[in-house]
Amino acid sequence: MHQVIASPQGDKFIIARPGARKGMHVPYAMHRELAGAVADGQAVPGWLADAARQAWGIDIAGCPAKGTVLVRPLTPLNYSRATWEINKGCNFNCEHCYLAERKFEGLPREEKDRLLFMLRDAGVLWLQFTGGEPTIDRDFPHAYRTAFGLGMLIEILTNGSRLHRPETIELLSSLPPHKVTVSLYGATAESFDSLTRKPGAYKLLMKGLKAAKEAGVSLELALIITKHNAHEVEAMREIAGEYATTYTEYANISPTYDGNPEPLAAQAPGFLDKSTVFQGCPAGHTFFHVDPYGFATMCKVGRENPVSLMAEGLNGLSRLPAIAGAQMLRSGGCSGCQLSATCRVCRPLAKAYQEAKAPLNTYCQHGNGDHTE
Repeated sequence: MHQVIASPQGDKFIIARPGARKGMHVPYAMHRELAGAVADGQAVPGWLADAARQAWGIDIAGCPAKGTVLVRPLTPLNYSRATWEINKGCNFNCEHCYLAERKFEGLPREEKDRLLFMLRDAGVLWLQFTGGEPTIDRDFPHAYRTAFGLGMLIEILTNGSRLHRPETIELLSSLPPHKVTVSLYGATAESFDSLTRKPGAYKLLMKGLKAAKEAGVSLELALIITKHNAHEVEAMREIAGEYATTYTEYANISPTYDGNPEPLAAQAPGFLDKSTVFQGCPAGHTFFHVDPYGFATMCKVGRENPVSLMAEGLNGLSRLPAIAGAQMLRSGGCSGCQLSATCRVCRPLAKAYQEAKAPLNTYCQHGNGDHTE
């Protein structure tokens, strides 16, 4: 299996290594040289061997370029990232989940393969597997290996419930992902199981964290702060410090993407982040989301006018920028807002909050109780 990936990304050319955060930009001439070395059966160029030794501590000097370097082709499309709900099904039943439904169904394996090849041909280098819970899909290991073999840098968003399984650890150890992000829903079984509505969920999570640490699989933790665990934030941070390379805290719970307010009941008063200003988003332009049936949308939240990749192929992606642009227009209660320049949420997310009739202080700067949308 390849040790290095050479990939075009917009107007740049990237050299990356699976499982490593460091990478480098090279000019087109070097990308073309690598492609030629692979095609002609030559050895890895000296400049790449030197760079790989310095960046990643690996020795590929004298190795055949073919098999050592995977050179991804040029593509007329400008997409570099995508998220894929391989399946919306989940073995947890989290109170705060943003999904409108959690059906356990999706594409057959052959169609999953076809989709992954389309993502590669669209230019996608960074691919996020999500769900539901991606690791419970029966085709997840196969799809992971396929995406890895196509030269994608893979992120997995997971609840960690299957990290302890030997086959999962072996997969992540032998074909290292770019990132594994595990959601932490509490520091005790009481809080964790209460939010996930799954008895034994905390035990599974901790078993997975320990297995990953013992195997040397690098993890990031997403600390989900809710009314169930707000009193345990410090303990959650301690767990992250022990098992993760880094962690991020999330307290802003959103409605489901179709505007159901049920998840908002899990919010912890006093923990809403009101400091981050929305500064634009590449969704639909250099990034897109794909659901379990192969429908592409601008993102996980903005799901209007989905494009069927399985029916239209890559040509359908040419419509995404216009679809995204239309969804980002401020409308309804947001049109004409004098505070829009410092708004904290994008328009598709604001629409979900509005359809859920959420209190303004959960998403809007007019949240003093006097303003109506």
